[in-house]
Amino acid sequence: MAWTCLSLIFLVQCTGSWAQSVLTQPPSLSGTPGQRVTISCTGSSSNIGSDNVHWYQQLPETAPKLLIYGDSNRPSGVPDRFSGSKSGNSGSLTITGLQPEDEAVYYCQSYDDNLNPYFVFYFETRSH
Repeated sequence: MAWTCLSLIFLVQCTGSWAQSVLTQPPSLSGTPGQRVTISCTGSSSNIGSDNVHWYQQLPETAPKLLIYGDSNRPSGVPDRFSGSKSGNSGSLTITGLQPEDEAVYYCQSYDDNLNPYFVFYFETRSH
């Protein structure tokens, strides 16, 4: 069996010219198939601390797919190796038993109470 390394690169995206970068992460994360990896998403009391975190996976050439909603709920059809949690101002997505097909772009989403209710913070994690 060939072993590959999945490298996760973190970027922050905000919408609007006045948007501030409020989600902070380490710059990168690597894992090999079978490993347990956790992607964290840290905000503040006005967003993640007071609202839910949702996670999306976007495979190449496809639309984003909901992985986790309401901090820790998994929609039907999502493998149980994906799990979500939240503690204080941080949310986490854990992949237990990393697979090559997990190579994707991952987004975490939360709303900020101090901003327009439709404003969304996205945190992008690209694996390759």
